Amino acid sequence: MAEIRVHGEEADLEESTLVEGFPGIGLVGKIATDHLIEAFEMDHYASVHCDGLPRIGVYREGDPTVRPPVRLYRDAERDLLALQSDAPIASQAVGSVADCLSGWLDEAGVTPIYLSGFPAEKDGVPALYGIATGDGRDVLDSAGIDTPREDGAVSGPTGALLNLAAQHDRTSVGLVVETNPQFPDPEAARVLIESGIGPIADIDVDVNTLVERAEEIRNQRERLAQRMQEAGDEESSQARPLRMYQ
Repeated sequence: MAEIRVHGEEADLEESTLVEGFPGIGLVGKIATDHLIEAFEMDHYASVHCDGLPRIGVYREGDPTVRPPVRLYRDAERDLLALQSDAPIASQAVGSVADCLSGWLDEAGVTPIYLSGFPAEKDGVPALYGIATGDGRDVLDSAGIDTPREDGAVSGPTGALLNLAAQHDRTSVGLVVETNPQFPDPEAARVLIESGIGPIADIDVDVNTLVERAEEIRNQRERLAQRMQEAGDEESSQARPLRMYQ
């Protein structure tokens, strides 16, 4: 049965912002979301049990607690939610997972920030731009985030979530950052947080450790990054030039 199972008492989330961290190219969304959860010591608020998600149990070093692979964390003080995923979403499950999450987000009144990488050979600081549905353009304008420089499309679970938001005219924003297409990219994740998530969600988080621990993060995430690279467009959240689909 598809559901979002809240642990403990349900909270009023209407003014909250959700940061989505499904694995994708460069693992930029996952690295950024994991960092927010760790930096703010966010609470495990709910478990995601959407149809099509991998039926695996996840545990952490030094902690015997088994959790599902996709979870929601909450920081009540900052009105912030974060979706953490420890497994890729199979291509045939992308639609059902997006339907499940979109319905819950709409019902809860949460404003989502969807994250994606754009494969590029970076020259200096990775470029960041924003896309939007509903009233999301006003959010991007207020945060001073640039618009896309070329036609493009977002694939994978992130693309499916954006598609549903556009279909139903729900407010959401997407952040797309230039990223290394082959390896985990903590630098691109830093840009997502510093220049995108921070201004939109009105939060301030130390990102220095992302740079200091870049090599460690790459080593920890390299196998998952390789898995996402092999998965192709449907399974891996990523932005691509629109001409690749034409």
